[in-house]
Amino acid sequence: MPPIRRPRRLGALFAAVIVLACALFALYVWTVLNWSYSEGERAGYLQKLSRKGWLCKTWEGEILLSSMPGAIPERFAFTVRDDNVVKQLQSAMGQRVQLTYSQHVGIPTSCFGETSYFVDKAVIGGANPQSPSNM
Repeated sequence: MPPIRRPRRLGALFAAVIVLACALFALYVWTVLNWSYSEGERAGYLQKLSRKGWLCKTWEGEILLSSMPGAIPERFAFTVRDDNVVKQLQSAMGQRVQLTYSQHVGIPTSCFGETSYFVDKAVIGGANPQSPSNM
């Protein structure tokens, strides 16, 4: 009787499926990180900037947005991946900043950042918002 070759084929097929799944996952992560869902700017007062994470350390920050003086501020949480932007923001704690960001939806893990908003550029200072009665 000739030897049965099925286990060898099954093992090769299983390995090929695993390699294909890993390649598709890597392609998905690359696409999500390099293609932004939205882009924009937000301005507010820098309240927090910290390096967080158990295994994957990321820079996470928060600014307080205020539509006009006296209004209850809204919080905007963001992630920074560029060390130059981190240094800029570290020197601007408590000051008004204008952030340019891109939103990446569908990131599969928090190793790339805890939020979907990635800040690309920060401008320190700027004009304070004026209330409609002062205009």
